[in-house]
Order: sequence, then C-alpha cells, then structure tokens
Amino acid sequence: MAPSAMTRWTRSLSEARPVPYWLDDPERPRPEPALTGAETCDLLVVGGGYSGLWTALIAKERDPGRDVVLVEGREVGWAASGRNGGFCAASLTHGLANGLARWPAEIHKLQELGARNLDEIEKAVARHSLDCDFERTGEIDVARETYQAWELKDWHEEMERRGLADGVEYLDADAVREQVDSPTFLAGLYDRRGVAMVHPAKLAWGLKRACLRLGVRIHEHTPALTLKPYGAGMAVRTPYGEVRARRVALGTNVFPNLVRRVRSYTIPVYDYALMTEPLTADQLASVGWKNRQGLGDSANQFHYFRLSADNRILWGGYDAIYPYGGRVRAEYDDRPETYAKLAGHFFTCFPQLEGVRFTHAWGGAIDTCSRFSAFFGTAHQGRVAYAAGYTGLGVGATRFGAEVMLDLLAGERTERTELEMVRRKPLPFPPEPFAWTGIALTKWSLARADAHAGRRNLWLRTMDRLGLGFDS
Repeated sequence: MAPSAMTRWTRSLSEARPVPYWLDDPERPRPEPALTGAETCDLLVVGGGYSGLWTALIAKERDPGRDVVLVEGREVGWAASGRNGGFCAASLTHGLANGLARWPAEIHKLQELGARNLDEIEKAVARHSLDCDFERTGEIDVARETYQAWELKDWHEEMERRGLADGVEYLDADAVREQVDSPTFLAGLYDRRGVAMVHPAKLAWGLKRACLRLGVRIHEHTPALTLKPYGAGMAVRTPYGEVRARRVALGTNVFPNLVRRVRSYTIPVYDYALMTEPLTADQLASVGWKNRQGLGDSANQFHYFRLSADNRILWGGYDAIYPYGGRVRAEYDDRPETYAKLAGHFFTCFPQLEGVRFTHAWGGAIDTCSRFSAFFGTAHQGRVAYAAGYTGLGVGATRFGAEVMLDLLAGERTERTELEMVRRKPLPFPPEPFAWTGIALTKWSLARADAHAGRRNLWLRTMDRLGLGFDS
C-alpha cells in the first residue's frame, strides 16, 4: 500500500472509537445483581451469550415449571454475542460446502433442520417482541477474482445437481452489481432466504428480557469458577456463592470450559470490524443495496459486510489472529494495524464512498474448532451438557445447539441427537508450539492461494484430506 493511500485511508479512522458499535448504546439494559449466597435449581445455565440465553429460554418454553438459573461472568451479550456482524444464518455447518464435505449422507437433513431453526428464530422474535432489527434479506457471496466467479458458477451447478439450490441464484457481473454496486464484483451467489440480518447486541438483550419474563433468574458479574458433583446433581462455585443444580448446560464457548477435557477442542481466533457513519441518501444511492442483503467475498481471507438499521456499513473480517497459547485477553480486542488494512480494503471495494468516516473499530474472540462447526457432548453421567466451536457462525446455530443440549440433558433420542454431527467430535488442537506453528503455516498458505488464483499448496491439500481448516 503506497504511503499516500495509507494516509488517505487511515484518515477515515481518526475519530473511530475502539468499542463495539452494537454495545455502544445508551439503552443498554442494567445488569442483574450478582449471585450472593447459595441457590438451588433444576437447570443451571453457565454463560450469558446466545448459547446460554437460548438454552434458558427454550427450557422454560418446554417446561414453564422448570426452575432455571443463568449466571454470566460479565454482562449478557458483552462478548461474541454483542460484537459479531449480525449475520443470522440457517446453516448449522458453517456453510453448505463444509457440511457436504463432512456429512454428505446427512446434508439434506442438516439443511432442513437449519432452515427450520431460522424459521423458529423469526417466530421467537415476533412471539417475544425482540427489538433486534431482524431483516430476512438473505446474503450474497461475491466473487472479486475471475477464478472465484467460475468457482461460484460451478458450485451453483453442483448444488442444483444435488437438489440443494432451493432459493439460491447465480448472479453474473451485471446482476450482482445491480444488487450492490462495486467495481470489484464479478459474480455472486444470492441466498434469498437463508440468512437474516440482526442487531446482535439487541438480540442478546431481548433474549435476556424474555428469559426474565418467563421466570429465569439471571445473575450477571457472576463467573462460574468450579464444577463438581453434589449428590445426584452438580454444584458450581461462584465468587460470592454457589448454585446446586440437577442439570447444568455450559454455553461458555471461547472461554475455558468447566469440563477440562473439552478445552483442547477450541482455540480463540480474533476477528475485527469497522463501522461507518450513517450514509447520506446520495451515498447510499451510489452503492445501490436496495435489498439490504448481507455480503461476503469468496477469498480464503474474506470480508463480510452489511447495512445497519440506520444505514451504516459494517465491514469486517480478513485478518484472523490466533494469539500464542490460545489466551483470551482484553488487549487483543483492539488492533490498529488491522483497522488500517480493513479501511484500505473498504475504499477499494467502494471507491464512490471515499470521504466516509468510521465511527467504531473493534475486535473479539471467536471459538474455533477444527471442523468449523459446533460440537456437543455430556459429562458427569449426563448431568452436564456443552456446545461449543461455532467458529463465527453462531448467531443462528446457537439456538439449535441449545436444543441439542436440552435433549442430551433429558436423555432423549431426537432427530438432533441422532445426527453424526452431534454424536462425533472434531479433532482436538495440538499443544503449543505445534498449534501456533500449524495455524501460522495455514494462514500463510491461504494468503498464498488467494494470490495465486486459488491454487492450494501441499500443506492445504493435506489439511483438506484430514478434514481440517482455518480461514478468516
């Protein structure tokens, strides 16, 4: 990047606040009081993100008489659930291609369950009056290189052959630029119904209010410190008290799991995003975007972008940063060198928006597993269930994961628990320094593939054969 371009593009960041746009809201709800003393309950949910909130809500909907407690270490929605891009996808498998590669015999069932899950989220938004800017506008996967356009066309044809292309349309260069106008767009795949846009923090806060209305007892600023058997149930110790529960659901995702043996299955990968000031009517018209879809590009190091309710553009992705040792620390949430890179990419994509300023720039940790989609399990003779590893596509899939955890805790055989995806786990990550070395080599190889028409080197081909992956 030339110094003059760097200066021009980084100037757009001069007033960007290093806080998540979604959480920077004066209407943010006050936290519930921390737990002090001892409590008992039927079900304890650990974690106040989407995973925990959906679990608590569905548990009460299934059985209104069930006594449910939820504890959250900080505040509801403060971590990944309040920092993501707000893409609420039907896919349970981190995209159709990943699901087809891993579970080809189950892919039609997985697609059906995913579509049903997104429908249920839409119904819950209406039923509980969740004020979260829910818009089922779909998503376009765009090609910005000629080889990517051919790959999208071939992939769409394969989807049609397999009977998996319902609602998905291939767009040539003119058609995709009619939807959203960027000189870099050469083609696109438009999934018209399989993705909704949401305000991620408002979704978490709305779920919190719905849980409280149904009688869930929520304690914020209450980290769960230990998990141990207690009689026929479990006991979880917190800084000022303890909860004794018949059953426990763990929705801690990127944070260290209370079941120690699960920890090697996930690593934290830091992702970053920018948010512009609201576009003027003329600026919005210069881009088009009348149908307000989410967008993502087709590179290994990809970007995701969408409009907010007040016509800001969120622009995120590309860099995926793994900290040595897999540590989750607040200082990793801010990375100016990535913000500068993202600003340059933004104005390359939308040169007609030069002069637009960014108001917010932030990052956060994604719980990544080696198969790129959630895994599930139980511990302590079925009294504890967990779900983790959503790898950045958990806004919608966490609701499905909540149902899986509740099925497992009930000891029920359902269409969900019979899935191979639910019954089997991914490969765990190796210890350091092997994890860091392998991830660094994979990232270098992916960047090299992007620069060489998608050609994958021996390392990536080997990872493909082993069913391992890593991207932004």
